[in-house]
Amino acid sequence: MDTTPKTDTANGQGGAPGREVSGGGVSRGGVPGGGLRDVVQLTLPAASAYLSVLRTATASLAARADFTLDDIEDLRIAVDEACALLLLSAVPGSNLECTFELSPGVIQVSVTVRSLDGEPPSRETFAWTVLTALADEVSSSVDADSRVTIGLRKRRGVPEDGVPSPAAATPGATWTENAGAPASGPVGAP
Repeated sequence: MDTTPKTDTANGQGGAPGREVSGGGVSRGGVPGGGLRDVVQLTLPAASAYLSVLRTATASLAARADFTLDDIEDLRIAVDEACALLLLSAVPGSNLECTFELSPGVIQVSVTVRSLDGEPPSRETFAWTVLTALADEVSSSVDADSRVTIGLRKRRGVPEDGVPSPAAATPGATWTENAGAPASGPVGAP
């Protein structure tokens, strides 16, 4: 299992816009509208013991994209549910392939596994209902080689009050000053 990111430049900062990386890893390319797109690919054994690696990667990438804590948790659970659905019919000894595409304010995730039956997951299950509740868009497909894919799309959210958080409104902002904290001295000092 190789989860080491690979890039197509020596400095690890990604490659030229529009250029894809062969063999998996991380790449950066142009996005319509002038933004950058990061693509992260992970290949893991198709076994539930490795899902914790994928949950951690999902949360880390969503945090990097300045998603809210609720959105991070929703995406983490959605990816876990998608994998659990796929593992039910995975060919023993096969790999679970997960691709994350990060664009400004959006993460797209596709999870693929070679299936024994070549059937997409049922949309009439509780697990599918959970997926559709946690992600903005959910899809499934099957290719000619019986590889089943579940795709998820999650946008950085806006709280119910309609006012974006400072971190969501200002890319790169990760904290705000706590007005109740003392201006100087140790915490709890008078």
